[in-house]
Amino acid sequence: MAQKFNNQHYCTNGISERLPLTVQAFLWGLIRTMEVPEQDYLQVFTLTVEKGFQKILHEQEFPEYSRDYVIPSSRPITAKIFVIDDETHSTMLFAEEY
Repeated sequence: MAQKFNNQHYCTNGISERLPLTVQAFLWGLIRTMEVPEQDYLQVFTLTVEKGFQKILHEQEFPEYSRDYVIPSSRPITAKIFVIDDETHSTMLFAEEY
């Protein structure tokens, strides 16, 4: 079985316009370095603002995985983001763009 998310990465216009590049890169890095026996094709990130910082909850359904992170951000946002691997490419998008 091929490793997931080891392909061309894309993001929607919404992500490009609203999510700082540093946060985009951080999310891709979280997927790349997660320690699980298998990556689900769907990675879910719930972003909230906590005391001026960007709080990130990274989850996948199977196998179950959940980690919290808090990072500095010049423009923290509240949003749900999906990253979907369809074998030929991976796409980052806001949940409302799905």
